[in-house]
Amino acid sequence: MRPRLLPILLLSDGGLVKTVKFQSPRYVGDPINAVRIFNEKEVDEIAFLDIDAHRTGQGPNFALLADIATEAFMPFGYGGGVRTVEQAQRLFGLGVEKVILNSVLADDPDLVTRVANSAGSQSVVASIDCRRSWLGKYSVHVGGGKRSLGRAPAEYAREMERRGAGEIVINSVDRDGTMTGYDIELVGEVASAVGIPVVAAGGAGSLSDVQAAIRAGASAAAAGSLFVFHGRHRAVLINYPNPDELDAIFR
Repeated sequence: MRPRLLPILLLSDGGLVKTVKFQSPRYVGDPINAVRIFNEKEVDEIAFLDIDAHRTGQGPNFALLADIATEAFMPFGYGGGVRTVEQAQRLFGLGVEKVILNSVLADDPDLVTRVANSAGSQSVVASIDCRRSWLGKYSVHVGGGKRSLGRAPAEYAREMERRGAGEIVINSVDRDGTMTGYDIELVGEVASAVGIPVVAAGGAGSLSDVQAAIRAGASAAAAGSLFVFHGRHRAVLINYPNPDELDAIFR
């Protein structure tokens, strides 16, 4: 079975946006329309991250997610504003297959365990955002990349695995939206530290970047700009590689 390649789409005020280094969100379309197009392109999996939900404290937009679940023909995950097992269970009831936890884990890391005990580890993803200092040292950040935990990503990922996470998303804040390639060193460091699947995120600009992430040890690769923009002027165009292209990069 070949590695997975999934779009990660950012939700803000009910629409889709794309950021660069977690800043300057640009509107790129309607989530329902995007799901319909990705259905036609037979994507492996899709993930939605609400970039406002944790900051505002409003929690998931269940009405929008119910609409997305009705349209989505592929497995999909959701992250943003999930603080309780009850919210996670409600998401699973809508049809969400994976709940993605990030900033909440800084203050309540046991939420991973509680959700895993409720729904199984395969349903819980720990998303880890990282920045790299000018000295080259990585640290985990939360709160939209603004707050450093002073934790090394590999060690943090091991903790999340011990607590019951079934998958890790490792995301480079510095590469987000730049389309300059994944931080391969970061991906390899985390992938070698844990025994669960690792999804590389942050920076994909081509299918060769995806190939490099898989070779570095990632089990799957995620991208945003790669699947919503086209050409050097970054015109909005939902796209996804065809089966032959996927077979070529993962051969």
